[in-house]
Amino acid sequence: MPASVKLRLVLPALLAALAALLVAGCGGGDDDGSSDPASVAPPKTPLYIDVTVQPEGEAKANIDALAKKIAGVDDVGGLIVEELESSAEEEGEEVDFEKEIKPWLGDKAGFVYPEFDEGEFDSFWVAVQVTDAGAAESFIEEHAKSEEGPAEQDSYEGVDFWVEQDDGDASGVFDGLLVLADSETLFKEAVDASNGETLADESAYTDAVAGVPGDSVADVYVDIGGLLREAEADGEVDQSAKQFFESTGVELDEATAVASLIPRSDRIEIDISSDATGDEPPSGDASELLGTLPNGSVGAFASAEFGKRFSEGIDRVDREGIPGEVPPNQLKKTLKEAGIDLDEIGGSIGDAGLFVEGNSERSLAGALVLATEDATQAKNTVSNIGLFVRAADTPGVTAISENGASGFSVSSPDLGNQPLVVIAKGERIAIGYGLRAALTGIDAAGRTLAEDRVYEEAVSALGDTPITAYVDGSAALKLATALVSPGDSDFEEAKPYLAKIDYLALGSESSGDLAVAKLIAGIK
Repeated sequence: MPASVKLRLVLPALLAALAALLVAGCGGGDDDGSSDPASVAPPKTPLYIDVTVQPEGEAKANIDALAKKIAGVDDVGGLIVEELESSAEEEGEEVDFEKEIKPWLGDKAGFVYPEFDEGEFDSFWVAVQVTDAGAAESFIEEHAKSEEGPAEQDSYEGVDFWVEQDDGDASGVFDGLLVLADSETLFKEAVDASNGETLADESAYTDAVAGVPGDSVADVYVDIGGLLREAEADGEVDQSAKQFFESTGVELDEATAVASLIPRSDRIEIDISSDATGDEPPSGDASELLGTLPNGSVGAFASAEFGKRFSEGIDRVDREGIPGEVPPNQLKKTLKEAGIDLDEIGGSIGDAGLFVEGNSERSLAGALVLATEDATQAKNTVSNIGLFVRAADTPGVTAISENGASGFSVSSPDLGNQPLVVIAKGERIAIGYGLRAALTGIDAAGRTLAEDRVYEEAVSALGDTPITAYVDGSAALKLATALVSPGDSDFEEAKPYLAKIDYLALGSESSGDLAVAKLIAGIK
């Protein structure tokens, strides 16, 4: 191995190796390492990513199957390693993954992002479990020796490390981990963390990851409260948006979230859990309403107990008022005096659904569908909404009576070539972009999502988790192709891979104090 290989290649080489191993599930060493990479992360780390370097068994088989379906590649790990070594060779360097990295590489790697500054994660370090500390140290030392600007060796708190002169990258081995950082300062922060309190000891982190699925191959932990505090310190938080979340009862200051990646043979699953739920985690099941929305929709979404949450939100806004606009405890009173009863509107609404259809900008349409308890409630609610619109002196309002549905429409150049239509029929209300979309939302006439084969597969993939959102992969790609500017090279490159997506499905429910969700991409 020539000594001309510089330390600056160690980090990208290792990251590429991690990517290769994540896909291929290969690795070396009998002792798979036991040090937790989170043990070198500060306790208030805002973003931490834990990666399984060596998937085995079913996880490995599923990754191989997905790679074959998505990219037509039989050995993705081998391909990535080959590209890594070829790229290094083109730069006049040499990296031999099999001999230099594989023998000491352990099972886990952690990516630590300690700061969120001016809207970005500018710096990070990666900690990788090692099965042979001596071999890992030899790897670092040999790559640090260069005839042109050799790396300098130093020591901090008893830990030897190397610093590359041209870019400041630092690396060293301690506590059963190889740590690579993009500065000497960050490397020392990792050492300091290992000698004191760490993320691995932080209850917010341990509680958040306690429910991570056993078949996950990567987990992303986000300290939402920490990010919010750092963004506020930089003056990057929209206070009106923050007030909105607070008005809905969502407490972000101490909130966390975890997303876990789970490969299946025919789909990619991401499980999400968060305690940023407000007074009560979202509950209910609106999948029945979602299934009655029109077949052929590009995408559709449903929310359980929408009316209840609408009322709760209005109550909070009413109590606190709108700064500079409405004093506290005056919103509902003022509107009621004008004949608009927000309590009655909220109380009359149950679940809500939304769908979008069309294959071009001109044909784009959709509707919000609200379920009520009976036809009288639906009709009265539309009347209340009509009063609200007229009280605001909205121009272009026209009464509508069509196919047993009644309500009104609002036309305006700002709305484009379709009017906004609000109608009621039976126990449903539809607020649609265009009359046809509103009428379809009221009555899909047997052409429902529940009768669509791909939608049924999406529901099945979610298992016991109620479906709340659905996207038809083929229809979405067709619409995107029509909307994206011709010649967009990024989109054209992504298109063959997007064409592999059969559907996107989102399911959600509550589990104790947590809101949990599953996002699944079905692969053709």
